[in-house]
Amino acid sequence: MANTRRVVITGMGIVSPLGNTVEEFGLNLMQGVSGIKRLETDFSDQLEINIAASADFDGTQHFSKKELAVLDRVSQFALYAAQQALDNAGLDADSMDTNKTGCYLGTGMGGAASTEEGYHRLFKEGQSRLKPFTVLMAMNNAAASHIAMHYGLGGPNLTYTTACSSSAIAIGEASRQIAYGHCDYMLAGGSEALLTFGTIKAWEALRTLAKVDEQNPAASCKPFSADRSGLVLGEGCAMFVLESYDSAMARGATIHAEIAGYGTANDASHITQPSVAGQARAMQAALDNAGLAPEQIDYINAHGTGTPLNDATETAAIKQVFGPHAYQLAISSTKSMHGHLMGAAGAVELVATTLALQAQLLPPTMHLQQPDPECDLHYVANHATPQHVRYAMSNSFAFGGTGGVIILKKS
Repeated sequence: MANTRRVVITGMGIVSPLGNTVEEFGLNLMQGVSGIKRLETDFSDQLEINIAASADFDGTQHFSKKELAVLDRVSQFALYAAQQALDNAGLDADSMDTNKTGCYLGTGMGGAASTEEGYHRLFKEGQSRLKPFTVLMAMNNAAASHIAMHYGLGGPNLTYTTACSSSAIAIGEASRQIAYGHCDYMLAGGSEALLTFGTIKAWEALRTLAKVDEQNPAASCKPFSADRSGLVLGEGCAMFVLESYDSAMARGATIHAEIAGYGTANDASHITQPSVAGQARAMQAALDNAGLAPEQIDYINAHGTGTPLNDATETAAIKQVFGPHAYQLAISSTKSMHGHLMGAAGAVELVATTLALQAQLLPPTMHLQQPDPECDLHYVANHATPQHVRYAMSNSFAFGGTGGVIILKKS
């Protein structure tokens, strides 16, 4: 980022199907543990595809009854992960100029559970009145607003909704607030809690969900494998503290990684079908922003949803951008373990990318047993791999065509 301040990550927090601390998430990730399992809910028997990657999170253990009355699950995740990130960064409201601290958050569906509960009361139970806070719990900007109110953050507060790239866009745009000196600190990330009956049925109708692997349901998401059949829905949240390099050094903070580049582009071609050219433009934009040649990237945390079209398209886009170097890259899709967290996917995968840089250990693409001629790159299959990584790229692409790509530099 020429003529701007260097932007670094000094705090991380997470709620995920692989654990609700960064340490637990990282351990399970590198060991190839899958958080995908059969759902055990009161609507499970009405599902065609009864698997998902749910987070083991009980809001009653973390929030009062009064707080829960106004907090949808998506906001609970965000507040919990934000506190982790601030603690990890060694910051609190007293140590920050809160008027120069903002929060950017990505989500695909916001308070999906509150929306669905309202419809259920109206159309199923025949009630004429809803809970008074239904709108306030369901609105997409609720999670970011609750974070701002909880910590008194008077800086910019924005919610990005670009489907599966929402949190990558939120983090990338938040980095610009630091880079251009508009803010001292930014809380940035994404949250999603959409494992509701109506949402899952809507995804079933779209015919993009993975078929259940009856022998091993945990292995149902198989990115880049010839026998891949679709994505697995997940839920969770990841939040980051961003600040300038100089600020972090001055206060003796631990720097987890540096945000070296960020790029975004739109396919502008089809609402669901991904575009090689559009994805390539987003990756090239991130490289240009970082001032890097393709050959300087060592690792890509791919979008890698496990759908036949997405994985082949992303592979072709990587080849277009990286040329012969594409075959030297290490690539992995961690969605094979934590599922597709939609609006929170980019944030959770950026945690995975940061951990890979820190440990110099690449997370695996699990359940890749059958090579696909169309997907012929190195996908770090089935086992974490030690490798020297200086620069890593995290890809997020989406229905609607908006791609967000972030490049991290090892601290």
